[in-house]
Amino acid sequence: MSQPTERNRLDGEASPYLQQHADNPVNWQPWGDEAFERAREHDVPVFVSIGYSSCHWCHVMAEESFEDESVASVVNESFVPIKVDREERPDVDSTFMTVCQLVTGGGGWPLSAWCTPEGKPFYVGTYFPPEPQQNHPGFRGLCERIADSWSDPEQREEMKRRADQWAESARDELESVPTPDAEDLDGEGTDSPSSEDLLDTAAAAALRGYDEEYGGFGSGGAKFPMPGRIDLLMRAYAGRGRDALLSAATGTLDGMANGGMYDQIGGGFHRYAVDREWTVPHFEKMLYDNAELPMAYLDGYRLAGDPAYARVASESLAFLDRELRHDDGAFFSTLDARSRPPESRRGDDKGDADDDEDVEGAFYVWTPEEVDAVLDEPAASLAKERYGIRSGGNFERGTTVPTIAASVEELAADRDLSPEEVREILTEARTALFDARETRPRPARDEKVLASWNGRAISAFARAGDALGEEYADIAREALDFCRERLYDADAETGALARRWLDGDVRGPGYLDDYAFLARGALDVYAATGDPEPLGFALDLAEDLVDEFHDVDDGTIYFTRDLDSEGAAEGGESAGGADTGPLIARPQEFTDRSTPSSLGVAAETLALLDGFRTDGELREIARRVVRTHADRVRGSPLEHASLVRAADVVETGGIEVTIAADEVPDEWRDTLGERYLPGALVAPRPATEAGLDEWLDDLGMTEAPPIWADRGATDGEPTAYVCEGFTCSPPRTDLDAALEWLETRESST
Repeated sequence: MSQPTERNRLDGEASPYLQQHADNPVNWQPWGDEAFERAREHDVPVFVSIGYSSCHWCHVMAEESFEDESVASVVNESFVPIKVDREERPDVDSTFMTVCQLVTGGGGWPLSAWCTPEGKPFYVGTYFPPEPQQNHPGFRGLCERIADSWSDPEQREEMKRRADQWAESARDELESVPTPDAEDLDGEGTDSPSSEDLLDTAAAAALRGYDEEYGGFGSGGAKFPMPGRIDLLMRAYAGRGRDALLSAATGTLDGMANGGMYDQIGGGFHRYAVDREWTVPHFEKMLYDNAELPMAYLDGYRLAGDPAYARVASESLAFLDRELRHDDGAFFSTLDARSRPPESRRGDDKGDADDDEDVEGAFYVWTPEEVDAVLDEPAASLAKERYGIRSGGNFERGTTVPTIAASVEELAADRDLSPEEVREILTEARTALFDARETRPRPARDEKVLASWNGRAISAFARAGDALGEEYADIAREALDFCRERLYDADAETGALARRWLDGDVRGPGYLDDYAFLARGALDVYAATGDPEPLGFALDLAEDLVDEFHDVDDGTIYFTRDLDSEGAAEGGESAGGADTGPLIARPQEFTDRSTPSSLGVAAETLALLDGFRTDGELREIARRVVRTHADRVRGSPLEHASLVRAADVVETGGIEVTIAADEVPDEWRDTLGERYLPGALVAPRPATEAGLDEWLDDLGMTEAPPIWADRGATDGEPTAYVCEGFTCSPPRTDLDAALEWLETRESST
């Protein structure tokens, strides 16, 4: 019997992750109908391996198993093997990950699944070692046993029954919506959850899980950045004034910023910490972490007044600008965790067996000798004490992940120096260490430009503009223009937004997170610049989002287009050239994970954009989404932070700051950058009605939307209108006075 596949076909794929496996002896196929047709023709199962380019354990499993000729021969003889880049195909990842979590209680990457030729998984897991270890079966032996079971008719029938059950369970989980009755469809059924109650419940749950000693959530091992939880804590504190809420938020911000998860030398955050103390990270750097976390730190700065939080935000955004930015403005996806060690650590006497072997964290860690080679005294000693760089280290091969191990005041007292002198020495030392580090072999960079992740980065830079400087908003605008010019086709009948651009190669179509995150980014650019063009783009994306993903009957917004629509059900080419392949479910993204819930961001963004429409349709869709999933959110508001925020905007209207001015005054921008106004929508408009009419013409609007209507400048002076709870302040030519109205109103409620 011939092999189901003749060769590895990943050499024709642009994805850096798939390219990493293009030379494997495993005959990998890209996800698509052709691969599953092969499985049907040869009557064999499909092995699906899902990962991403900077995934540490994906690299490990590849080196241990996928690069092994004997393992490859087993896989090639008995399966059709498929490689999936989860960042390009989040729909595939979502369905298989849901099955894995339902069956095993956990998940992660690499995600390994064996499924029928119809795409239904019957065995799932994550990383498998080459040989059995503890409770984990060895990968080769597992493949052999699955192949033998498939060859047995009785066992095969059991595998198919299991696949059907698991597929049905995944559909129940991912496609779950309450069955509407007539009252629900008329808007008189289940009440929307009270956003105030949801916020209080979520914050209380976050407090229960807070690690009082080290910050963060949970005390049993690895620590993950959870900016959504930090945001809920800060919002609850602003509303309730309970000190414990702010302490939990700032304690988490401090824990991350002072530990090894934060790059103390170059700025920016690694993926997560493997220990409770935040000391040792998984070293990959992701675009989305370094977009979400600066927004949390800027809010921490506004709420707590600590300038250190603004510094962390600024340094993290500077990292993105420096290391993950395309020359034309957009942002790349990731930096790998691994790279070749520097010369100082090469050779057998340095502890590395192979000079050409990539080592996790090699670019970021230090030895005392390496510091001494860069710095003179007293800078060397101060830097080593400041960052905890010592003999033996805190990481592998005697190296140290820099952390904040000693305060400036402690260092000053020990050396009879002033804190200012110590800061000056450390600033110069850090610059010298950074410059020296730049000469080391660099981690690989995944240069995919993803619409969704760029949307979050655009929001981060736009929101930083008022707090950190106008140049941040300019960077946001450049990235937005890149995405609009390279990923968006306004003339497309369907799928106007593609998901990915990579060196001119565009793949798609976009998913809900692409539309929702980029629309929110465009809205934030408008707020930061006062330019109506990004607002028009946000409204276009919102309209496309509704057309492509909103289901009126189900009262929800799905992550993918309708599986039964042309080109999406049984495969086929869809916009952007992506072969959809067999998908067993049409997922919704309810919970916040590494990125916010696309469903929550979509609902919140639609509710905000409704102020720029006169038909009320977008708010009604958002309201229905919140109502549809009310019970789910009530049951666990902490896991649904984005939906909680959406519920607040739907219920209260959020905070709106309309500014009528030909140009927003710099001092007003400074005020907006310093005030904590959670979820506030800043809506500039021209000072005069004549100027507004020009905007309306450019935007294709026949009349002024509610957020601008009858809100012109007073006596030619810049004028602010502040609204909350669908109630607005009188017009004020002093922004501080307008915001004082807001504070007075909040204190009386």
